[in-house]
Amino acid sequence: MRHSNYADVVKRISRPSGLALAVSKPKDGPANIITLGWFMRTSIKPPMFAISVGLTRHSHEILSENRNFVLAIPSVTMAEQTMQCGLESGRNVDKITEFGIKTQHSTLTDIPILADAVANFECKTITQVRSGDHTIFVGEVKYSWQHDDENLEQLLSIPINDDRFNELIKKGSYAFGFIRD
Repeated sequence: MRHSNYADVVKRISRPSGLALAVSKPKDGPANIITLGWFMRTSIKPPMFAISVGLTRHSHEILSENRNFVLAIPSVTMAEQTMQCGLESGRNVDKITEFGIKTQHSTLTDIPILADAVANFECKTITQVRSGDHTIFVGEVKYSWQHDDENLEQLLSIPINDDRFNELIKKGSYAFGFIRD
């Protein structure tokens, strides 16, 4: 074990990791989607998820005003869309329309679920906590959805140029894919 700087250690442990898409909707305007690497289950009873969103993000504004969101777990078929949702701002583009993302009606609100995702969780924000340059939004799961195709794989954030993974898309320092068989 050796002493190292924080950035080097985090780089080593951060991939592979799960990805999520948070879908939110302002009072006026289209639903927005943000790609997240920072999310987790926080409770079984009641079921809850926490998502961490940067203070400068358009989604942060929406999540602060609308106390509901959909947490979607993207499938490998959504690699390009997931990357685009992380690189483009909803301030400038209607991501659902522009990126051809298929949606379905949800049960809790008018925030859509994502039809090609492995899973969707409709959440009601219970609390939020400021954490440095991010806010952690904790949502209680009110409705859960899963894709009909049980063999559909979950998209992962993976290390670049690592032959243990099938890389589906790479942009800059980000690569998305899945574990090789």
